[in-house]
Amino acid sequence: MHPSQLTSFHLQILKLILELLNEIPAPDFFSIAKCVVYLNEHSMASNILRQLVEKGDARSLAVAYQISFDLYDNSTQEFLQKVRQEIAELVPEDETEKENNPDAREPTESDSLLQDQESSSRPSHKQSDLSEDALTAFKNILQILDGIKTIQLNLEFLYRNNKADIAILNKIRDSLEARNSIFHTAVTLSNAFMHAGTTHDKFFRDNLEWLGKAVNWSKFTATAALGCIHRGNLSQGQKLLQPYLPREHIAGVGGSGSVYSQGGSLYAFGLIYANHGGMAVDIIRDHFKKATEEVVQHGGALGLGVAGMATGDEGIYEDLRSVLYTDSALNGEAVGLAMGLIMLGTGNMRALEDMIQYAHDTQHEKIVRGLAMGMALIMYGRQEAADELINGLLGDPDPTLRYGGIMTIALAYCGSGSNKAVRKLLHVAVSDVNDDVRRVAVLSLGFILFRKHQSVPRMVELLSESYNPHVRYGAAMALGISCAGTGLDEAIDLLEPMLKDSTDFVRQGALISLAMVLVQQNEAMNPRVTSLRKAMMKMLGDRHEDAMAKFGCAIALGIIDAGGRNCTISLQTQTGNLNMPGIVGAAVFVQYWYWFPLTHFLSLSFTPTSVIGVDQKLEVPHFKFHSNTRPSLFDYPPEQQVKTEEAPEKVKTAVLSTTAQAKRRAQRREKQARRESMDIDQAPTTPKATEPEAMDMDEVPKEEGDEGKETEKSAAEGQKKKAEREKVGYELDNLSRVLPAQLKYLTFPDPRYEPVKRVCSP
Repeated sequence: MHPSQLTSFHLQILKLILELLNEIPAPDFFSIAKCVVYLNEHSMASNILRQLVEKGDARSLAVAYQISFDLYDNSTQEFLQKVRQEIAELVPEDETEKENNPDAREPTESDSLLQDQESSSRPSHKQSDLSEDALTAFKNILQILDGIKTIQLNLEFLYRNNKADIAILNKIRDSLEARNSIFHTAVTLSNAFMHAGTTHDKFFRDNLEWLGKAVNWSKFTATAALGCIHRGNLSQGQKLLQPYLPREHIAGVGGSGSVYSQGGSLYAFGLIYANHGGMAVDIIRDHFKKATEEVVQHGGALGLGVAGMATGDEGIYEDLRSVLYTDSALNGEAVGLAMGLIMLGTGNMRALEDMIQYAHDTQHEKIVRGLAMGMALIMYGRQEAADELINGLLGDPDPTLRYGGIMTIALAYCGSGSNKAVRKLLHVAVSDVNDDVRRVAVLSLGFILFRKHQSVPRMVELLSESYNPHVRYGAAMALGISCAGTGLDEAIDLLEPMLKDSTDFVRQGALISLAMVLVQQNEAMNPRVTSLRKAMMKMLGDRHEDAMAKFGCAIALGIIDAGGRNCTISLQTQTGNLNMPGIVGAAVFVQYWYWFPLTHFLSLSFTPTSVIGVDQKLEVPHFKFHSNTRPSLFDYPPEQQVKTEEAPEKVKTAVLSTTAQAKRRAQRREKQARRESMDIDQAPTTPKATEPEAMDMDEVPKEEGDEGKETEKSAAEGQKKKAEREKVGYELDNLSRVLPAQLKYLTFPDPRYEPVKRVCSP
């Protein structure tokens, strides 16, 4: 819920709750912090943190740190900036200067702690009555509120536990012809999702010749993929992209010799610092203002938008608007989108007036589309406050602006489950004359209802069988968005038949949505995941399959293994608040329909599924905790893809079953005719052909990777499961992968460490 969407009644109730919570002798600070975010009371947040630190005991300090982590997860950059300013006033200036300079940050935690200790012994310019411990605590809180700590820990977790299966990527690369730009882009995106946040860019380094085949926008997308892979790598981000960034005073030629690489690198820069602008925003903004090439401006606008998300920065908005007024279709779409991202959720009326006016003035559909999405983003989470804009846009004769009206409903009412919004979407889905508008109206149901995802399959069931393929596609994507990461059987029941749909883009939508629903699912959690993975691999290799469906296949295989198999797609945070970057990422991702580079935005929805415990010094201690389940229940899927590469050829040689049946029939006739000599001749081949099951059993030890391997695997799994039924419960190390469904089975038996807040899923 966004603070601005609260009615006066809501505000009164929340303020009352806040007063009552504060009056309790031992107040629940976590609930108070939640109310504070809803009410947009940044001063109250900084006061709570100050009170807790000043108490001085270990428990209060731990609670202060945990609240700081929660605030970072649930607040906008603008809110956090205000809290940080108020906390920073308590800390000497030279300390805060160092905290605010990302270039001075050391990559290792031990180094940063060493710095903290050294700096606290230096004389400060500002008089401070704080004790040494309180000073250190405030510096740590500033670091947490800045997001540095969360980003560092997530990066460490994803790097250490990366389980991406390169064999799948190689299979995708080999199945799709690189000279075809849509296929080259598909492999790039698959790699970006599979390695998102892990910093493993080995696939690109090992395939430089393949990468060299990228031209124009494929090259832009491939360079931007580095931003997905290195997302959160704050200390090395600029250094990594240095070879690609635009060089000054050389028109049209940069370090890489391509404006597409330059534009892509600015977009990548934004993705690395997504929703964590800081100095990165200034660097991108500088390049954006100096850029003369439209492609570089396009990448710079996207980078600015994603890094400066929800900052409400008027200066950046003005820079973007001045480029918009040059009326160039190429950069106009990105600029319109970026204006919305900067003003995300602010409801800034002046910006909306500028944008709607220009959308009516321009002749370029791309610019209108960018502005339509931008307006929807400005109204993110504002519910009733957006109704006037929604009604205006839905009544517009231009279908692109009606499309914007639908996206405004999706973002203004996201996660609210509002009946009014659902009714409006369903009405448009069956009544609008434009296919794009109908498609997005059905798709938007996913955003409204993701907190009640069990109700979505029932709601879109009839729409998924519509005569209109755009409506069917919308139904598929609504299921993917709302049921992401849940493995919901009812959603899969509707999506699976769509893999055989007669329209290529419906198959594409079904593949992507299935991957979103089945992300991080294994065979124990959902037995269909293996057969669906196989179906995807088979479609990739099918020469008769359409390019759009293959594109969907490649992206789906990246999504299902997101972040090295350590990420889920989540539109809400652990505390149950809206996950702002996640929702925005999914909303912009679905615009890939018009513009492939926007596909990268989905990586903003990827949420690491880990339990990470830090101690009083914000270091990661070594301790174990207990999961009261069978190990196989939440285990990684097996890496058997290397074998499946050979499987199609093996199957082809074994597709003699029809011949075998014919031989068997002939053999029976021959037996009846008592031709024994013929019988003896055929004896060696007959058992092999007529009894495939026996053949499988016989060949299991000999031929790894045959169908026999499958039988062996299932038999072994059967035995394994039996053994595990007897032995339930196992230990996990700190910084381990823990799926949301697994959280309720966790206990922390180590007497030295206990969680400050109960571990729970939203």
